Amino acid sequence: MAGMTGKPELRALTSMRGIAAWFVVLYHIRLSIAGLPAPWVGFFAKGYLAVDFFFLLSGFVIWLSWSEKFRASGFAAMPGFLHKRVARIWPLHLFMLGCAVGLAGLFAATGRQEEVNYPFRELPLHIALVQNWGFTGQLSWNDPSWSISAELGAYLLFPLLTLAIDWRRVPNWAVLAAIAALVALLHATMARGGAPSLGTDIPRFGLIRCLIEFSAGTAICALWLRWKARPHAPAIISAMIALLIATLWAAGMPETLAVPALFAALLLALALTSGMRRNPLDNGALHYLGEISYATYLGHFLLFVVFKLALVDDPHAVPPILVALFLLLVLGSSVALYHLIERPAQKWVNGLYSSPARGGGPFAPSGKWWRGLSPNVTLLGAPPPPRAEEANGPPPRAGEE
Repeated sequence: MAGMTGKPELRALTSMRGIAAWFVVLYHIRLSIAGLPAPWVGFFAKGYLAVDFFFLLSGFVIWLSWSEKFRASGFAAMPGFLHKRVARIWPLHLFMLGCAVGLAGLFAATGRQEEVNYPFRELPLHIALVQNWGFTGQLSWNDPSWSISAELGAYLLFPLLTLAIDWRRVPNWAVLAAIAALVALLHATMARGGAPSLGTDIPRFGLIRCLIEFSAGTAICALWLRWKARPHAPAIISAMIALLIATLWAAGMPETLAVPALFAALLLALALTSGMRRNPLDNGALHYLGEISYATYLGHFLLFVVFKLALVDDPHAVPPILVALFLLLVLGSSVALYHLIERPAQKWVNGLYSSPARGGGPFAPSGKWWRGLSPNVTLLGAPPPPRAEEANGPPPRAGEE
């Protein structure tokens, strides 16, 4: 199935995005499910780690979709890039934030002021999506949006990253070493700050967690681009490395070191095996869950708040039948949010921008200073070789551009 740009899609990665989003849902409701066995509570308690997979995947996808454009146009590609990324993440975030404001207003009107969870003094930060840049001390409003705030920081980093390093000019061993160094840097940063897990003190560590894993995702994409023509051997090796790291994690390796490394190897293995015959992750239903995963991720948290207020007597012992009903509501609301809010709003915001080559638009860059920045400037590596599109055809998509 081709994406919006006509490029073939790595469907397995889209499906994994959907699975990861549902893992986050189960993480948030695990302590409310009546009678859930302790081992399952413990398993779902690791659902916050799905966000780390999101960050790696985001770096992979953005590098695949945009690195060539930045090399071809330099900083002239930056306005279009940021416009598309804002169109992708901001409209649905703003809609859900509006729902949270309505919920806070309802609490206030009924005498149940929720200043801790819905602090109006921090609302401008959430509107601007900078709430997790060190300006707040705890998660509030729509808690999952912290990672979208961190992603915005990664998008601002990306143009500098493409000019700082050209992974095509870096040998395999050095790319692998760079990924290992980034994983070690994240572990050292969190260990030095006294964080025993990746989910510790998100307002403090969330942004750096995102930036490092996003950067590692770009390097993983570089490896995939080199090995995708002959994927079987590197896919098997990557899967074996992932299994080894999972074993070491179970044996006591720190989560802050094991999980980013595990997910990096897993992401590469999944990318290399995407499209292979009988790959279950290419399944249409799983793929659709991935398509609507952003709506699932941003919508479920507030829905659970409303669901408990309306239908639940004991929020720590929700009967299984009500849990099943909630999960169906999450699925239905994800479909509705995706088709009625997310996609139409994304299309509308994208329509506000057109590239200078097409004559510009109300938000297109003007003046000559953008064009004066050389597209061939890199801090590491020689001037780039011919573009990948010229040598191998257009690169495939891995979800969305």
